[in-house]
Amino acid sequence: MSGGGETPLICLVGPTGVGKSDLGLELAEALGGEIVSADSRQVYRGMDIGTAKPTAAERARVPHHLLDVADPGEAFSAGRFARLGEAAVADIRGRGRLPLVVGGTGLYVRALLDGFWDGPAAVPPLRAALEDLAARRGKGAAHRMLARLDPDSAAAIHPNDGHKTRRALEIALSQGRPASALRRAHGFPGRHAAVRLGLTRPRAELYARIDRRVDAMMAAGWLEETRRLLDAGVDPEAPGMNAVGYRELARHLRGEWPLETALAAIRKASRNYAKRQFTWFLKDARIRWLEAERLSVRALVGTLPQYNQRGVMRVDVSVRPTT
Repeated sequence: MSGGGETPLICLVGPTGVGKSDLGLELAEALGGEIVSADSRQVYRGMDIGTAKPTAAERARVPHHLLDVADPGEAFSAGRFARLGEAAVADIRGRGRLPLVVGGTGLYVRALLDGFWDGPAAVPPLRAALEDLAARRGKGAAHRMLARLDPDSAAAIHPNDGHKTRRALEIALSQGRPASALRRAHGFPGRHAAVRLGLTRPRAELYARIDRRVDAMMAAGWLEETRRLLDAGVDPEAPGMNAVGYRELARHLRGEWPLETALAAIRKASRNYAKRQFTWFLKDARIRWLEAERLSVRALVGTLPQYNQRGVMRVDVSVRPTT
């Protein structure tokens, strides 16, 4: 565990659209903290609207880390995130501030807080065969195969993320055991003491918020942002374009789909992504779930370890999320 005796950092997780960013800003301001973004798509430059990246005004309120650290064509791994996140946490603590890890990418959160397992070495012939499978039958076929062999990994990997899907398949097929089982068997020493909070809302309300957010992103220029990326030479199959919505909008821009078809696909994909995020986070019994509509930030701050000399967390508002 990093820095024995240090005040536990705060970690806030939950599904897309639930309100993590707003709560994270309020907590950071109240606690004298800075935010480490645990979002696998906000790391990419030029992808601001479609990833709901914090605005310039929000970054002026609270410093944010691990935004805009990669180009859309780069593969960005959980291991790389953990290394950069570790440096960010040390920097924040070194200036007497409190790190708040805020985001919905469960693998990144786990890699930073608990440690990361890189897995066995690559098997080039098998990897080539899996790439050929994806090219012939599509990413969906590869992801369905992964769901049969390693359902836990499949639940955490977006079906469009061909790179992570192939890696998990490569491990399962070469090792004879799912990557998720090998990861659990490996064990992690734990890098950081953390108060882990999860934010939830009733399903119907969450889905309505997701739909409204898609509309707001479009009004803010999401289609034009996608056009700029494509015009700059970003391949629609690039790792960064795995973020929900960009490939759907690219299909519209290529004349393959009407805009309403693309938007319907985005809304559906966003809801499915939220379900997968809940599936991932519900497996972590250390997370205390907070119902967003019943949450008083002022009351919550008063229960956190910084304000409790005994270091005991007493969050009164705690519920199991509605999935």
